Amino acid sequence: SGEAWWTVRAVLAHRTAWGEPGHPIAWGQLRAAEPEYPPAATLPSAPAAPRQHDAADDPETADGGDERIRLGPAVFAADSGALLRLGGVPLHGPRLDVWRATTDNDDGASFQPDVRNGPLWRRHGLHRMRHRTDSVELTPEALVVRTRVAPAASALGLRTVYRWTGTVERLRLTVTVEPEGDWAFPLPRLGVRLGLPSAYGHARWFGGGPGEGYPDTTAAARTGLWRSTVDALQTPYVRPQENGARPDVRWAELTRGPGRPGLRVEADGATCWFTARRWTSEQLDAAGHTTDLAPGETVWVNLDHRMHGIGSQSCGPGVLPQYQLAAEPAEFGFSFSEVAPST
Repeated sequence: SGEAWWTVRAVLAHRTAWGEPGHPIAWGQLRAAEPEYPPAATLPSAPAAPRQHDAADDPETADGGDERIRLGPAVFAADSGALLRLGGVPLHGPRLDVWRATTDNDDGASFQPDVRNGPLWRRHGLHRMRHRTDSVELTPEALVVRTRVAPAASALGLRTVYRWTGTVERLRLTVTVEPEGDWAFPLPRLGVRLGLPSAYGHARWFGGGPGEGYPDTTAAARTGLWRSTVDALQTPYVRPQENGARPDVRWAELTRGPGRPGLRVEADGATCWFTARRWTSEQLDAAGHTTDLAPGETVWVNLDHRMHGIGSQSCGPGVLPQYQLAAEPAEFGFSFSEVAPST
């Protein structure tokens, strides 16, 4: 994108009673070159047309019905429009996700008079959202999947449209969300969740790091190119809860190891939050202790357009208004491509 940053650090020159040489004292950043994002409606090469074919022609995606849809490098299930594979990378999803394992601050303190969002989200069923596919449409340019995402037995809902376009090498997803009903409370998050096989356990990203950051907790995040294992992305709070999101991410890669193949995701025309873990948000939410979290066969990735803030309601005020995530119409997108192994 041509984006560049200056990073200035002040570090100890000599050993002291409390620090070794090189210990950081302060740092600051200044953008040296503005990013140049391509228009979200365009792809860098000739578009590919979606086409339908039989599942027997694609033995690598055994699940997902009898029919397949091919679009550029990707294979989808024809009945649900679910993405099954991108090149050689098997995938689950992505699909809309608004839930997070509630934090101590989300749950708040019982003595406080303010509204506590954690109990409110559960009361409205955000921890058990259901996904209904209304239509899967093929046009000459795109695969369009229309869905409704809603809590069980509720008038609240999120009309969600996934519009997929592609070229020979890349796949682009545009997500449009339209709330239905009276959403008189904020959402925990707004983005998509997808899954990869557990072997894709190495992350590289350009954006905020090296640690986690949320809308109201990003003061320590530096813009840079970072690497980590999926396991090291986790913040081990005493009580398991939402953690590990990296802010202001331009692109992220998950691979089978340094120099090995994998998946690359780019935020279209903006930035996103990037989270990867070996359990779902629901499993994280159900765990009482970190020992309850058992790595599964899938690396679950959240790519969030927006996030609700963290606040301090376990002992003080909640999330400030400017960091709250209102349920309102939204459109966001991502581009997906396969990471080729380096030689």
